[in-house]
Amino acid sequence: MRFMLMLYADEKAGAQIPPDQMQKAMETLYAYQEALTKAGAFVMTAPLARTHDAKTLVMEGGDASYREDNKCGAAFVNDAGELKVHDGPYAETREQFGGFYIIEAADMDEALAWAKKCPAAQWGPVEVRALISGF
Repeated sequence: MRFMLMLYADEKAGAQIPPDQMQKAMETLYAYQEALTKAGAFVMTAPLARTHDAKTLVMEGGDASYREDNKCGAAFVNDAGELKVHDGPYAETREQFGGFYIIEAADMDEALAWAKKCPAAQWGPVEVRALISGF
């Protein structure tokens, strides 16, 4: 099974960390990735850009409905709504989603065991979710 470990942290607090200390934090994440790789559990990882550079697309107004169409097949549509782009993340939270790992694990217990070893768990929440196969 594949699982996503979503890493959350306070961006404002992270921005205050001196570069030499941040480099040491990154080195612990590289070592974690090496351990995942050696165990055959590593699939991929990536950091995310800061939330102040993010945009959120939101449907405003109208109601979504399911429609079957000969041209496009079936789809959810919202004819009365308007898609609008907003700056930053949609939800205001103390921690921001900052990066992720996708790992292979036999089950949730094994995925949680790997998440507990993730250095990012020392400074912020790590959400663990199974990926649904077939998509």
